[in-house]
Amino acid sequence: MPSERPLLEVLGLSSHYGPVRAIHQADLRIQPGELVAIVGGNGAGKTTLLRTLSGLHPASDGCVRFAGHDITRWPPHRIVAAGICQVPEGRQVFAPFSVEDNLRLGAWRQRRDRDWTRREQERIYSLFPLLAERRRQLAGTLSGGQQQMLAIGRALLGRPRLLLLDEPSMGLAPLLVEEIFRVIVELNSQGVTILLVEQNARAALAIAGRGYVLETGRIAKTAPAAELLADDAVRRAYLGY
Repeated sequence: MPSERPLLEVLGLSSHYGPVRAIHQADLRIQPGELVAIVGGNGAGKTTLLRTLSGLHPASDGCVRFAGHDITRWPPHRIVAAGICQVPEGRQVFAPFSVEDNLRLGAWRQRRDRDWTRREQERIYSLFPLLAERRRQLAGTLSGGQQQMLAIGRALLGRPRLLLLDEPSMGLAPLLVEEIFRVIVELNSQGVTILLVEQNARAALAIAGRGYVLETGRIAKTAPAAELLADDAVRRAYLGY
């Protein structure tokens, strides 16, 4: 059973781009160990919400609490140090560096603990055997799916208490999407708390415990994922049937 106090609590969060409001009075909660999905169409504000949680985009109103601390105005590096690590949309690997060097950059905060870093790198390679085969290869020469694996591995080496995943299936072939989602489920079963943002609503809700529907910056609905999958309005709007 999840603990009573949320790991992440977002209260009345708003965020703007100049005069344009991207997020409006969003409320959400994530308990330790949960896998929660946020679904919505293009332009709904999903990426802006994650960027605001990570400190990469400023909040204009509201509060973000993480592990009991108000982190709303914290800079990104302090949020990462607290345990929130994000896998950004579009992967954004360091193209001129090798797979291994990208992973080492993810472990920068743990660089003095070489034994832990070495063990965790091997764990990443066991999760993604293709990365082990290509550990000396330049990240920019990997396929899109392999880059997504690398981006997830890099974030895991930051020792996340909460892993934010922004559109991990974007641009990937169906077999690679299946592999990425298999790993997400495996990570969650190992105790990693995950907030998954996805336009592929059916795939996201199929693996999540709970879901939020985001519409034009507002939380329109929240329910157990199975209920959202069975909801006629959600199915028509986001699931295509």
